[in-house]
Amino acid sequence: MASRTNRQAARAKILAAFTTQLDRLIPADESVPLKGATFADFEDQVERLAQAALPVALEQRAALASEAEVAAAGPCPHCGAAVVYLEKEVTQPVLQSRHGAVRVPRQHARCRRCGGSFSPSGPGLGVAGGSAVDAPGRAAPGPGERAAGV
Repeated sequence: MASRTNRQAARAKILAAFTTQLDRLIPADESVPLKGATFADFEDQVERLAQAALPVALEQRAALASEAEVAAAGPCPHCGAAVVYLEKEVTQPVLQSRHGAVRVPRQHARCRRCGGSFSPSGPGLGVAGGSAVDAPGRAAPGPGERAAGV
């Protein structure tokens, strides 16, 4: 299993997102006036910073997980067969975190014996929660839902 990025690249993306928002909140140029006049205004500004920067941090942290990308799908959770393959298409479902919408790439695998599909990513990464079975003809369950038979 491998991560999808390296630490330096992840840190650079997080810092860029945060710096962009920080420049909106507190511009470095002293001649640019600060916005807002009340504590409620300041809270709203900081919340906007958080809503823009924190999802980037979550996406990058998920990309650094060793389970973020697999080289082989492993056995089929439907029938146990080892004749499975990774599909070329990687989707990026939108997950709703407490910090906002986050896109986490998700690999898909299919069994040659039973035709079942599943996500081979590690536990907790992706919509299905890792190695959860996708019901035939249906998408994987969303956050808070359970897969059939699980």
